[in-house]
Amino acid sequence: MSIKAAGLDPGQRHLNGLQTTGREYRHLSDVEFNIKRTNDVAISMRDGKKLLADLFQPDAEGKFPALLSVSPYPRQIQDFGIPLGLLEAGASDFFVPRGYVQLIVNLRGTCGSEGTWTFMDQQERDDLFDLVEWAAVQPWCDGNVGMLGISYFAMTQLTAAVTQPPHLKAIFPLAVTDDPYDATWHNGLLSSGFISSWMPAIGIMSGKDPQMWRNDFFKLVKEVFTTPVIHKKLDHINGEAITVVLKKAMRSHYSEEPYDRLWQQMCVEHPTHDAFWDDRDQNARLGNVNIPVYLGCDWDNVPMHLPSTFRAWRALSQNPNVRVAILAPSSLTWPWEGMHYEVLAWYDHWLKGRDTGIMEGPPIRYVVPETEGWRTSTTWPPPESKLTAFALRADGVLGAEEGTAGSRAYLHLPADSGRPANANPPQLPASLTWETAPMTAPLDFAGDIELQLDATITAFDTGWIAALYDVPPEGEPVPITVGWLRSTLSRVIAEKSQPGTPVLDNRKPIAIPVGQRVVYRMPIVANARRIAANHRLRLILASADENDKRLAMLGFTHTTVRETSVNTVYSASRLLLPVLTS
Repeated sequence: MSIKAAGLDPGQRHLNGLQTTGREYRHLSDVEFNIKRTNDVAISMRDGKKLLADLFQPDAEGKFPALLSVSPYPRQIQDFGIPLGLLEAGASDFFVPRGYVQLIVNLRGTCGSEGTWTFMDQQERDDLFDLVEWAAVQPWCDGNVGMLGISYFAMTQLTAAVTQPPHLKAIFPLAVTDDPYDATWHNGLLSSGFISSWMPAIGIMSGKDPQMWRNDFFKLVKEVFTTPVIHKKLDHINGEAITVVLKKAMRSHYSEEPYDRLWQQMCVEHPTHDAFWDDRDQNARLGNVNIPVYLGCDWDNVPMHLPSTFRAWRALSQNPNVRVAILAPSSLTWPWEGMHYEVLAWYDHWLKGRDTGIMEGPPIRYVVPETEGWRTSTTWPPPESKLTAFALRADGVLGAEEGTAGSRAYLHLPADSGRPANANPPQLPASLTWETAPMTAPLDFAGDIELQLDATITAFDTGWIAALYDVPPEGEPVPITVGWLRSTLSRVIAEKSQPGTPVLDNRKPIAIPVGQRVVYRMPIVANARRIAANHRLRLILASADENDKRLAMLGFTHTTVRETSVNTVYSASRLLLPVLTS
């Protein structure tokens, strides 16, 4: 009897995406089983509400480890093969034939599950605890439970882990967000381009008849997208650039409750990290997590999950069984089926007791884009990185020396500023750019990045958005990373690491003196890159990204601070870059 399975071997449905971090694994589970699927399994929570799940299990007698995948996204479409950043539960046809059960569950209030969706709060934590313990005692489970999936599926992994269910033995939260405040408010700037599309999208999908996803039309969609030729063409599609798709596709009606309420709470009523966000902050609870955790992300996931990867790593510092993989840009593709052999090595080790080699070597493996091979480290930032200062010179050069002291200014002019409709063009630009001279030798960096802005503003508040680019001698500049800061939430309360970038107070706004020089310590999302010989490093600074694609990485834009301001940046400002010394 032939067994249908995904993988990289001949005759298997080919998996897209990077599959390992360069290790040679051993004793991995082989393909042994066909898949038995049961739809719409009802699982009772402690308050009697029933959550619906699709169950994928080996078509054989016996008990197996269970992999739990939980989100508000339609469970029914997770194997459709569509290149959309909602298909993130992983490939059932990879894990189940190798001796795992996968249970894909919809959170309460979504896609047929009873109750009301509450978004990562104590109710969600209780449900996840109950789901783990329910799965562990089913006749098809051997009592060992892990979890599977990226993005929101990764968020529920951390949310489950902080409740410490006895049967949860390990997790693999790739591309995770540990504190949703930091994904909603980027150092005080509202990431509205994403959240204001994502929240209605969940409402729209949850309002559909749960059986709609199983009709003949969607069966045809699945058949088309899983054909080998089309599937292979999706190998490099980054589904995290989901905002563009959502804005075009998700325009129909959705229920006011809870989606409009949650949006208003997140985006209007709670702009600082108050009790509403404390209830949803898993990072503050990670110190209690002692099960093995495998974190990871790709370098270009700057506006969503990359920052949380490093925050979670620091919060789990007391846990000896944490591993991290930071992948090259676009290594995570949608539908998610990358890193599956890495996941298999992880769960074969922790759930099946196999010696796979997954725990060998330093805990952090990362790549420096534009270089070959994997690098390792026991800490983050890597110990061989050294913060090196580049001056924001008055002549527009990003240089080792400040040169003649001076300043440059730009005019932040929101669309509704009240400026006369027939006014002449502004004399000041809307943004500023600094650029190094062409590199005489490759410059490698990896670690935390900080922009120290010595600046004045003529408003009570302003936003700062800074982007770094790799500029080749010919061709288009390549975005590396971005940072954001609202001036009234710029008070430094701690350091991330030594050396490192600042931790800002996101709870108490401060007054900014109008027209007086202030030094802002602005975190730029940690990253790595080789700036090759003859390339330049470019820094762009502005106060809005709604109409500036250079600053909107992966299409994520922010609500503009609506105060017109002349923002002046002095040459005493510095970009601190973690240059690799070896």
